[in-house]
Amino acid sequence: MNMKVLRRHIASVVIAVIALILVQPGYSRAAENNPYPTIAIADYLIGCMGSNGQTREAMARCSCSIDVVASIITHKDYIRAETVMQLRLQGGDKAAIFKTAARWKDAVNNLRAAQAEAEVRCF
Repeated sequence: MNMKVLRRHIASVVIAVIALILVQPGYSRAAENNPYPTIAIADYLIGCMGSNGQTREAMARCSCSIDVVASIITHKDYIRAETVMQLRLQGGDKAAIFKTAARWKDAVNNLRAAQAEAEVRCF
């Protein structure tokens, strides 16, 4: 699949996910009570569905998963842990602090624990 087709496919999935979120009954109430911004939810859903299939069932399970994660850790902590995990992938001396410091280890471990709980509840 070439990049142009892949980008169109991803854009279609994002639009579909956002549309589904917007048409859900009680959307206004849910949006007010949801601690994660819609873009973070959509990003999580795209990644999760990429790993678990582009099906309605996968979307339901992935939606459940982000809801569980959001109920366990704050969005700020989620972003912190995601950032640390991305920085760890860079390697080298600059990434060493993110691999060794207890503060960053705890952030990643908390996210992984929340994801493990989501896996148990949703998949």
